[in-house]
Amino acid sequence: MKITETTRYSFEDGLDMFVNAPLEELQAMADGIRQIKNPGNRITFVIDTNPNYTNVCTADCLFCAFYRKPGSSEGYTLSVDEVMNIIGKNKELGVTTVLLQGGLHPDLDMEFYTSLVRETIKRFPGINPHFFSAPEIYNMAEVNDLSLEDVLQALWDAGQRTLPGGGAEILSEKIRKKISPKKNKDNLWMRVHETAHKVGFKSTATMMYGSVETPEDILIHLLAIRELQDITNGFTAFIPWSYKKTNTPLEKKMPEWAGETAYYRILAFARIFLDNFDHIQGTWFSEGKDVGIQSLAYGVDDFGGTLFDENVHAATTHINKTTIDEICDMIREGNYIPAQRDTLYNIIESY
Repeated sequence: MKITETTRYSFEDGLDMFVNAPLEELQAMADGIRQIKNPGNRITFVIDTNPNYTNVCTADCLFCAFYRKPGSSEGYTLSVDEVMNIIGKNKELGVTTVLLQGGLHPDLDMEFYTSLVRETIKRFPGINPHFFSAPEIYNMAEVNDLSLEDVLQALWDAGQRTLPGGGAEILSEKIRKKISPKKNKDNLWMRVHETAHKVGFKSTATMMYGSVETPEDILIHLLAIRELQDITNGFTAFIPWSYKKTNTPLEKKMPEWAGETAYYRILAFARIFLDNFDHIQGTWFSEGKDVGIQSLAYGVDDFGGTLFDENVHAATTHINKTTIDEICDMIREGNYIPAQRDTLYNIIESY
């Protein structure tokens, strides 16, 4: 099959390919498309950290081991200065991006969130505030009686320019009702990102697979973000990861379709199906370092970040740490050339 950058597959053809195509065929197609979109042998990464300002949350998602209900003795909410102290320690490690997220807190006012952005930019001008998932954005709107446009414009005016893609899980209504019935109502993840793109933000698109979804739900998710990308061109990358079940109310086995090679299949298929996305991110973190290295051969052009601080996966006992040198070594082990990037995929340094 001839690979071109403009090849587009329908939902039906995509589902057939995702379910039935041999993995080796998907891999070859994905690598061909990667070479068109990102010529050469370079794999990028970002030096980042992923702290949390609160674990207090009202969403009660069945897949989450991190959150605590309001009033819990184990709940916490950091002050702006406490968050700045964390960022300051990470600046010394060379961090250029801070992915700050938290629970859906019922009481924090908008000034708290905009102060986090303003103070980060003021105190650490070399660090990009890559803050707040879509559920947090619409929680800010609800708590502060604001529109999504008001919230996003306030963050933009404070100096923020990018949003992380967390909180999407699977963009299939039947799956949302099963695993996070209080979250993403009325297609809010999509509405937040579409609104953010219109304001001027760039963002990432994520997907958590391996809970209770089917391949059809995977295609629903991928088609939704592809269609939004057609409209806004606001997504920089697609980032999938597997559901971690330990310490969550949803503890169970992976669904039958999600075997050992599910991660590779999703990466390769996403590179083929998401024809309007420039970047597909593999990860050493959520899937393990050996799997991460192997994932680079499935249409991936980015290896994520250093994630010096991470608490959400850690709450499920999934703890994985690395260094800048080790990330470079892992990329080289996959026979690629490592390059440091910023949040918007501009190259800072090639190694």
